[in-house]
Amino acid sequence: MTSRRSTVERARARAGHILFTKIAGSDGYAARARIHGTPGPRWFPPGSAIRRVHGDASTFVGGLRALLLQSLHPLAMAGVAGHSGFRGDPWGRLARTSTFLAYTTFATAEHAQEMIDRVRMVHERVRGKAPDGREYRASDPHLLAWVHIAEADSFLRAYQRYGDRPITPEDADEYVAQSGRIALALGATNVPMTTAELAAAFDAYRPELAATPAALDTARFLLREPPLPWVARGAYGFLAAGAVSLLPTWAREELQINRWSTRAMGDWGGELATRAVRWGLGPAEPQSRPRSAPTRDQRS
Repeated sequence: MTSRRSTVERARARAGHILFTKIAGSDGYAARARIHGTPGPRWFPPGSAIRRVHGDASTFVGGLRALLLQSLHPLAMAGVAGHSGFRGDPWGRLARTSTFLAYTTFATAEHAQEMIDRVRMVHERVRGKAPDGREYRASDPHLLAWVHIAEADSFLRAYQRYGDRPITPEDADEYVAQSGRIALALGATNVPMTTAELAAAFDAYRPELAATPAALDTARFLLREPPLPWVARGAYGFLAAGAVSLLPTWAREELQINRWSTRAMGDWGGELATRAVRWGLGPAEPQSRPRSAPTRDQRS
């Protein structure tokens, strides 16, 4: 029995290491030590909604949904296609994104602000023209707000569907407000602070959204051509199915995503993928159960 347990633990450690280094990059362990090991005040206290949501494995599903949604804004997509090199270095982009999320959520206030300042400097250099001739700037407060709205809505919905513990409506509002603080620090404007405001803001952007050829190419890349060995694509498919199942119907139609993935294995695929990631990585930090939250078995 002990030998079997040791074998399972070794497999878990190995899987966790591979997954963590893919997500966080080669410097991930050093960054994690700095983020969690440096004493000092944080923007968000332990147990807060943003730390629960961003520390959960459901962020993998939410992150993929956010990328698909963000691609539907032609100017945001033009900036990604022209400057991020997501096809040439997808894992590098993922590592940068996950590092930003970790620093602003869990690190000291000083380190979080340093990360904000670094990203704002990068944004100032990202500008150009979309294929339709319109100019774009990554520092545009309106575009920054869209990127934030797509992320906040995606992470929250993924946690509500696949999160380790239930989240109350009050906690959901807290999450929106806390994530909004980060968006404001980056320079976004008209940032929603409640779930009701988030839904309204999401709807307000709808007339601006459309699938450009670059957006369709991004969807194909993320869903059909992921930068993974063939043996890992099956597991990735479950995660992708979970992300697609959370997309609004109009977004799936715009991106020409075949609905087989949502009908055949959407919910259970996302659940399976999230459980697998949670098993490999464990929680981002120790979590205490809120007194008001029911257990998963108590949810209707």
